[in-house]
Amino acid sequence: MKIVVSNRSGVPIYEQIKTQIKEAIFSGQLLEDELLPSIRGLAKELKISVITTTRAYSDLEEEGFVVNVQGKGCYVLPRNTELARENAMHKVEDSLLNAITSAKADGISKEEVGKLLNILWEDN
Repeated sequence: MKIVVSNRSGVPIYEQIKTQIKEAIFSGQLLEDELLPSIRGLAKELKISVITTTRAYSDLEEEGFVVNVQGKGCYVLPRNTELARENAMHKVEDSLLNAITSAKADGISKEEVGKLLNILWEDN
């Protein structure tokens, strides 16, 4: 798994790390019981503070994504299907909100958007 951080994004680096690890778990790129990079190793690789990686891993543990085994490292916990579904619903909601905003800006009616959604749904 490759983690990329940006100092220019406006999002704290620990949040960028958390988000990318969560996405990797939801997508199946990181599997249950898989060992994450060590806190020190990740900090060195990304050229950031150990405190930053510690914060990201601690938050992930609090949120139920990983478990820290003292002296052994952080491991991915079994995937919470309810949490994965909630994440998927959030993505769909964001996409639909973008589509609604675009449609309203261009004068496309709710009915036309509904028809288009139904057509696309059936074609897929």
